[in-house]
Amino acid sequence: MINTEEILKLINEKQYAQVKREIVEQNEADIADLLEDIHEDEQRIRVFRLLPKDVAADVFSHLPIELEQSMITSLTEKETNIIIENMFADDAADLMEEMPANVVKRILANASAETRRDINHLLKYEEDSAGSIMTVEFVDLKRNMTVKQAIARIREVGIDKETINTCYVLDLDRKILGTVTLRTLLLSNPDAVVADIMEEHVIAVTTTDDQERVAHQFQKYDFLAMPVVDSENRLVGIITVDDIVDILQEEATEDIEKMAAILPSEKPYLRTGVWETYKSRIPWLLFLMISATFTGMILSSYEEALAIVPALTAFIPMLMDTGGNAGSQASVSVIRALSLKDVEFKDIGKVVAKEALVAVCIGTTLAVANLIRLCIMYGYDHKQLMVTFTVCVTLALVVIIAKVIGCTLPILANQLGFDPAVMASPLITTLVDAVSLSIYFAIASQVFHFK
Repeated sequence: MINTEEILKLINEKQYAQVKREIVEQNEADIADLLEDIHEDEQRIRVFRLLPKDVAADVFSHLPIELEQSMITSLTEKETNIIIENMFADDAADLMEEMPANVVKRILANASAETRRDINHLLKYEEDSAGSIMTVEFVDLKRNMTVKQAIARIREVGIDKETINTCYVLDLDRKILGTVTLRTLLLSNPDAVVADIMEEHVIAVTTTDDQERVAHQFQKYDFLAMPVVDSENRLVGIITVDDIVDILQEEATEDIEKMAAILPSEKPYLRTGVWETYKSRIPWLLFLMISATFTGMILSSYEEALAIVPALTAFIPMLMDTGGNAGSQASVSVIRALSLKDVEFKDIGKVVAKEALVAVCIGTTLAVANLIRLCIMYGYDHKQLMVTFTVCVTLALVVIIAKVIGCTLPILANQLGFDPAVMASPLITTLVDAVSLSIYFAIASQVFHFK
């Protein structure tokens, strides 16, 4: 591990030769962390220039996109070209997507024809599709090769490939005939033919598949790499598990932000400015504030009832909070199940039945506990018992209805093509608040005989 404080001290003392000796053998991700910790652009560039060409490209791909953009503008065209030529095509394409058009034009103008072709090939796919995250650097074999010939080809071309653990057997039209692992090749007879040892059942994704679906495929099959085919079933690239780890993190972060009523942002928290943070949060808060108008209208319509039985007012926050929390529990559980493909629209009946039964148990438990609490706190006089009865019955019904709403809305949203995460805590809570008050005053009207 790199001792960051020690390296920063050497940098401040301008002992760059010593810095190079300290970091050159370190892991590329750790070197990238060190570069992030260097706050002066000039010093960061100087340290970066100490790295060997191949190491520099790997380190560069580990940097945040904002830092990559900053450094690209500080490097010479020759240095930039070396980095791009040594980066994997998918990493280079990700960088190009975020760079200004004039910078991209300059970079591609100096890149080799092969690199330019690979990057342009990846850039044509829609964002967040399998095609946009794949790499075109993989090992392909022919079915009539012997194991000895296959291993020789891996040695010849494997140095520049994203992975050599799985190789793909293609026909003359580049359609996948099968896959063969390096392990299988090493353990097979050198004279054996690839066609006889390859796995013919190939699981692949298409270039237009959403990256979240691709991530689920990786989780389902425990793959380290997955082939990507075009509309004609020709192999055009592969996706490796390191890209999937990043995608899972992105998707989880996006869902969490939506569930908290925040518009998703691709930037880390500390790199997101105040104005950007404001813009991501204010739309939902405005919507939820306006939607809370219905809650105020319900309260206003029962002002006379509250004046007659003022004791009812004290329990409104408890009922609304409990209902909102109960609905949120159900919605979060169902949203997660939808994300993991454990639940589909056809399962809505099972989900509602399960949540309803759970709600009955929870509602009954909370109502009984609340009954005991209120009797201990307020006694047993007739009017107080009527209030206690109203509150406890409302509590049980609110929990049941809140959980049914909480489990149903995400499934319906998903079926209609919306992200179910938007049906999480804030929206569910606002809706349940209105329902809770309506139930509360409906029951109170019957018990206390007011309109």
